[in-house]
Amino acid sequence: MATRSIGRRLGRAVLTVLAVTLAAALLSALLIVAGTARTRVLSQLSKGGPLAGIQVVAAAPDPGQVDTDNPRPGQPRVLDEAARQRIRALTGVRSVVALISTPVRVLPPDPPLRGAPSGTPPDPFTQQMTGVDTAKSGQLPITVVSGRLPAPHSLVEVAVTESYLRHLQLPKQQASRVVGTEVELGAPRLFTGDDRVRGRWTRAIIVGVVAQGVASGDVIAPIEQVRTAQAWTAAGDPTGDTASPYSGLFVIAKGISRVGEVRAAITQVGYSTSAPENLVATVQRYLHVVEIVLSGIGLIALVIAALGITNALLAAVRERRNEIGVLKAIGARDRDVRRIFLIEATLLGLWGGALGTAAGFGISELMGAIVNHYLRQQGLAAVHVGAPVAVLVGGVAGSAVLALVAGTVPAQRAARLPARQAMGET
Repeated sequence: MATRSIGRRLGRAVLTVLAVTLAAALLSALLIVAGTARTRVLSQLSKGGPLAGIQVVAAAPDPGQVDTDNPRPGQPRVLDEAARQRIRALTGVRSVVALISTPVRVLPPDPPLRGAPSGTPPDPFTQQMTGVDTAKSGQLPITVVSGRLPAPHSLVEVAVTESYLRHLQLPKQQASRVVGTEVELGAPRLFTGDDRVRGRWTRAIIVGVVAQGVASGDVIAPIEQVRTAQAWTAAGDPTGDTASPYSGLFVIAKGISRVGEVRAAITQVGYSTSAPENLVATVQRYLHVVEIVLSGIGLIALVIAALGITNALLAAVRERRNEIGVLKAIGARDRDVRRIFLIEATLLGLWGGALGTAAGFGISELMGAIVNHYLRQQGLAAVHVGAPVAVLVGGVAGSAVLALVAGTVPAQRAARLPARQAMGET
């Protein structure tokens, strides 16, 4: 009976479903966008990840700079495996990733770009090569702009940073043109017999371009590759001094709330640290505010749609007094009449919620494509807009429940209408 009633008043039903569709589309799109921001930022902050990371350098802390986000380090200190294990054992530390840096002479290929004609080769330059365990790249603030990271333990693959592109006077939008080219890397070494610096030259394939906040330098390579170059350079030290085995550590705290605690503990161990905890905490608060505002806008739209359902059903009650009177005259109880109107409201909510949630997902995908186009133009990694099951199911179920609530008043009014009065007013 509820379905037939909807069919007899198809125009009104379509408009009501359309109102619910628009509201559900707006709310689901906003929730998916907000959920994407939460996945990429807030979840990393709460569970520990690159944004909850602390950089530890091979230096003592400067007492006057301990509480700042990026303090100036003090006197050099040896940062070795024993220090790494000691920091790893601290309360609040999730993981510790070792970093090794060494200077290298970088000789770009001729031609420096894929598909470019040969010509005057770019001038070589000296930069830092940073070694990391690329199998743990997910724990580091490294974003792949183009290509991929070097395979773990590889001795013939490297990734370059945006500063390498600047040496080639190449915009970030064309970062993919250096992927697949071969670069020569020379680790310097001083030979005391003739007081000359010679390089240990190796060839490596550039497999990716990255944006990274791990360390300064143009080249990111597996840690084994950098350790070999570092050993070659250290062998030519005429003083016999041994450099710190690690140039730094990247410590992941168990959440942004514990970054300050972990930094203080590392300072007690005797090493300088830096972390953008104040900046990240501010960003976290602003993101939460934006999330609340977006959800509020969507809920307001749903409430407006619910009022539309209430108005449509109230009009239906006025128009169907005769029908209600006939139903009661042949034995229908109040709850039977109430059930008909509630089912009608629920059907309108379900149809509108299903259409609106699907439309909201499509809108979020369109927004994601537009954002990703902009990010690619800026040489940044793309954002993946997922399809969270909770939002999709909640959009449909929530619309149905809200429509059910909106139909309560009209259904109650129809149920309380006396049969004699209903038929007498017709």
